[in-house]
Amino acid sequence: MRRYARTVAALALATSVVTGTAGWVSGDAQQALTGPPPGSASWRADRTLGGELPDPERSTPAEVAAFFAGLGDPERQLLLVRHPSVVGNLDGAPLELRYRANALALAASDDPRYRSLAAPGRQILAFDPRGRGQVAEVFGELRTARRVSLVVPGSDNDAGTFDRKVAAHGAPPGMARTLHKAAGRDTAVIAWAGYTTPVGVGIDAATGRLAEAGAGRLERFAEGLIADGLPEPAVFCHSYGSVVCGLAAHRLPATDLVVLGSPGMRADDVDALRTRARVWAAKAPDDWIDDVPSVRFAGLGHGTDPTDPAFGARRIPAYDTQGHAGYFAPGTESLRVFASIARGASAEGAAR
Repeated sequence: MRRYARTVAALALATSVVTGTAGWVSGDAQQALTGPPPGSASWRADRTLGGELPDPERSTPAEVAAFFAGLGDPERQLLLVRHPSVVGNLDGAPLELRYRANALALAASDDPRYRSLAAPGRQILAFDPRGRGQVAEVFGELRTARRVSLVVPGSDNDAGTFDRKVAAHGAPPGMARTLHKAAGRDTAVIAWAGYTTPVGVGIDAATGRLAEAGAGRLERFAEGLIADGLPEPAVFCHSYGSVVCGLAAHRLPATDLVVLGSPGMRADDVDALRTRARVWAAKAPDDWIDDVPSVRFAGLGHGTDPTDPAFGARRIPAYDTQGHAGYFAPGTESLRVFASIARGASAEGAAR
């Protein structure tokens, strides 16, 4: 009977997504952006330094880091000027070089969607203008931070919408900025809109197709931080971003996985994630995500609600959080606990 009920709920989910009923709205199907950074063909053909450069697609972040460690500053600057789009997105390259490379790429862009990203003082760690655009921005001093956090957003996020003013604490820079302010100077937080997200709440949001592509990009990005000598991050995953984190979990280097407003992680429980990270979950009382069936059937749905006690995650209080985008709002209990996790507090200390 229980299995039958879950099947009926899953069929209802499929129907609601396809027809747009039951509170779901239509969304445009998206093509996931994968593969190496723009400009990789010219990078591969470059023999200026007397040999092949590390392949942007096949070289590991550790191999990239070792390559740059063997270069002098003149050689690094030469590659930066010749290939800013590759250097700026090359996981394992020194972050200082990536900042400068992305500043050059943004200065050269004539796309009005990215104009605000080129403002002086912004620390853009990744920028890919193709398609809807992807971007990662750092808040705090990443090189000297004792603790690093990474914010993975959900649907309707890309480089073009990154700086939107609506729902400031729900947009990637707003989440990262408020978390950094709450966690303190010894921390740094990265807002990572580095994968193709669903648009609207349609088929893309109900399946794992885009999340699977995003998981690989997230894993490589985090590996690049570590290869560059930075601390293993705590990863905060909002909404569909938690699906990405769930699929990446078994290979993602992380101290903590924190999911908020999650439709599921495509796993039945914490053990199924196969991660050594601490797993946390939060859901606001009036978050609309609670209306999404916690099932997986015929490729639709993302499975068990991570705040369900049976899932086994550590529960983060969110009784004063409002809606789906309010988890990082200043003064909320959820942000207080997030900040404790970002500072590396023990489980007991973070939950107090």
